[in-house]
Amino acid sequence: MAQVSARAGFNGSALTRLLSRLSQADVREPRQVTADRLSQWFGWTDAISLSAALNGTPGASPPGSRASANAEETECRRVRAALAAAIAEDSTFAASPERDAAMDPAVPVEFSPFRQRYLARQQAMEAGVGPLRGRLRARLASRSPEMARLAAVDVVMEQVLGAQERSLLAGVPALLEKHFRRLRQAAPEAWLDTFRRDARDVLLAELDLRFQPVDGLLEAFRTGHKDTPQ
Repeated sequence: MAQVSARAGFNGSALTRLLSRLSQADVREPRQVTADRLSQWFGWTDAISLSAALNGTPGASPPGSRASANAEETECRRVRAALAAAIAEDSTFAASPERDAAMDPAVPVEFSPFRQRYLARQQAMEAGVGPLRGRLRARLASRSPEMARLAAVDVVMEQVLGAQERSLLAGVPALLEKHFRRLRQAAPEAWLDTFRRDARDVLLAELDLRFQPVDGLLEAFRTGHKDTPQ
């Protein structure tokens, strides 16, 4: 986990700290500065695209295309709340002493159902956050040439860093499986409920991480809204 986090640049995030604790790994600060680590992920075509986005001259904002900043915030809160509620209400990760008591102690609990549900929740997050980010970016681009340039940069960043993020987050279930097996072997009291709670916390931390680009665009939208004449 330490090596993965160093490559991802996720150090300091709640997700990294939580996975570090559950996997009993020491996550150290990478020796490379952030710019050096990012440069390893950018190929020639990526660098050209980013340069074009930074140096481009977007057209003027079309009249009547400016949306309310409040409407954007409301939509972001709605999507985030819906995804968080789906995680909290997922019965696979909910504590259930009655269900556990009814289980046959001779039949070992397997991780497979938890992996399947975790992957399903990851897919739901990607399906919710990705389109939201795209819509927010499109509306931001309509506000001003400066905001359009920021949106263009975000397109490139999503193309390059998004693939890395998906690859790294795809490894989270494997880390949870190791935690699951350690708990099962140690068999502390209510170990299964402990695992369910931990998995739910990891999902919520992952949701926070996935929303960081959206939060950044939303903050830019707030700033642009303040500076734009009504």
